[in-house]
Amino acid sequence: MSDIRVLIVEDDPFIAMDIESAVAEQLGTRAELIVVESLTQARHICASKLSCALLDIDVVGGKTFDVAANLLRNGTPFAFVSGSTPTDVPEDLRTVRFLRKPFSTQEIARFVSDAVAASQNPSSA
Repeated sequence: MSDIRVLIVEDDPFIAMDIESAVAEQLGTRAELIVVESLTQARHICASKLSCALLDIDVVGGKTFDVAANLLRNGTPFAFVSGSTPTDVPEDLRTVRFLRKPFSTQEIARFVSDAVAASQNPSSA
């Protein structure tokens, strides 16, 4: 198992592939990319250690706000990647990075790179 683990929660397979490609291009083979499409899967994966996460808001089974709250409590960096608007996010999660669809793969890569660096060196975050 890699020490860099990135969770991608996205129920559209084409968008998931775009995000996965952007992350893989940025991190290469040193990262384990975990791509899931449902709220149930995301909840299960969040129980393990992650370097960062990219969450669509509306996925199979509901909205990812409880997953986001769990990640926030655990100190795991994450961003919403969604076609929703930032005002759709509960107030207690509005400080989280929000990448609006259609996103730029450079935005995704930059967020993941910064998040992984911060997770590997928490004293500089």
